[in-house]
Amino acid sequence: MESIRASLEDMQSIDVRTVDPATLRDIQDVAIDRDLPKEERIRSYLQQIENPYCFLCGDHVVKLSFSDSGKTLEECLLAYLRSKC
Repeated sequence: MESIRASLEDMQSIDVRTVDPATLRDIQDVAIDRDLPKEERIRSYLQQIENPYCFLCGDHVVKLSFSDSGKTLEECLLAYLRSKC
């Protein structure tokens, strides 16, 4: 379990400013069989993308991160939009 945790932390810590894009998978190449059960679809996605926190979308490096705030993305976007109006 520790090795999995360390591996996930390594994946999360990749710096998009210095990562070699040639080492990343393109999410546009990921194909998910929607007929598979949910757990198998997740497993297939993770196997194909290799790093779910940092990947390519075409020519763009994408880095995902998550907040512990408990707010959903929708709640954050609505709050942001309300502050700009």
